[in-house]
Amino acid sequence: MRGTEPESVVENSSTPIPVAGPWITEREIEYVADAARNAWFSNHYEYNRRFEETFAAYVGAKYAVSLPHCTAAIHLSLAAAGVGPGDEVIVPDVTWIASVAPVVYVGATPIFADIRNDTWCIDHVSVESAITTRTKAIIGVDLYGSMANWTELRRIADRHGLLLIEDAAEALGSEYGGRKAGSHGDTGVFSFHGSKTLTTGEGGMLVTNDDHLHQRVMTLRDHGRPPGDKLFLNTEVGFKYKMSALQAAFGLAQIERVEELITKKREIFSWYRQALEGVEGITLNAEPQGTLNSYWMVTVIPDTSFGVDKFALMDAFRKRKIDTRPFFSPLSSLPAFADRPESSAHMPAQPVGEVIARHGINLPSGYHMTKEKVRTVCTTLREVLSGAS
Repeated sequence: MRGTEPESVVENSSTPIPVAGPWITEREIEYVADAARNAWFSNHYEYNRRFEETFAAYVGAKYAVSLPHCTAAIHLSLAAAGVGPGDEVIVPDVTWIASVAPVVYVGATPIFADIRNDTWCIDHVSVESAITTRTKAIIGVDLYGSMANWTELRRIADRHGLLLIEDAAEALGSEYGGRKAGSHGDTGVFSFHGSKTLTTGEGGMLVTNDDHLHQRVMTLRDHGRPPGDKLFLNTEVGFKYKMSALQAAFGLAQIERVEELITKKREIFSWYRQALEGVEGITLNAEPQGTLNSYWMVTVIPDTSFGVDKFALMDAFRKRKIDTRPFFSPLSSLPAFADRPESSAHMPAQPVGEVIARHGINLPSGYHMTKEKVRTVCTTLREVLSGAS
């Protein structure tokens, strides 16, 4: 069945506009109810199998593995490739911490690289300058739906014999060079958090075309039990990273509707672009030639000349009952990495990401958004920036 238009969660002017929200139809409800009744015994993995196969086909990958979250997918990617203590992994300095935390989980050292001014994704030039004899992997993040330069990242990884992980948690449906987000690395990883384009409430997926990596992932995600083991003869100490049948049923319904989900996301962005046309001194999400942006989060970067940082902007929106999110802060600036000066040793003196992260915010981008709500948000943005200039 086709999904109906998402219902608004904003009923009057006094109700806050949330920053994110899913689009749920009767299909999701029916699949989850059926899983609750029937996904047991010999059918216990049926919804996971269908979700994985449908997802792999959509992305263009040989294998897909359903997981409890995207963090697990990154952790398994690194562990399956043997990345560990003494190794270095190059990561973008500006991203959500979950993209980098698994590097610490496996005992390796994260090495921060700057991001590009246009796509806000990891800068391949900065990556190249950070490579040492200890480098074992690169994690590129498709931030807010934008796509990294995967041609250059692939070239660098191949030349140096490095594992390449594409963190497409925020970019389901985006494309680079005619290929879907998640299909450009040795592994691709996705998030199905409640705020994401496709949701299972919580959840994640790992995709790969590599037979060896897939075999290792399947063993490591189930406490070191090789696939098919029924005797509990664990061959190593692994992890417990499986997705429930209820989540998989929800995800199957969503991936079957993925085209209308992406179309809606792009429509919401088009409303913002039209409503903000002519506003000088702001930058919205980019869509360079050869790419398609699924616009997970509509993001605005006001020019430094306005003299207002992201937290002041968020406060101004909050007073008008509009929820926003801050552009991710540089990881190198967080207390969590304060005791790792080696991670920032290769960063430029004046990182591009530092300025972007200081001023940018995510505007309400959930499926509950309407043209009217977008106009309300954009009118508020104009007023706040006008008062700041």
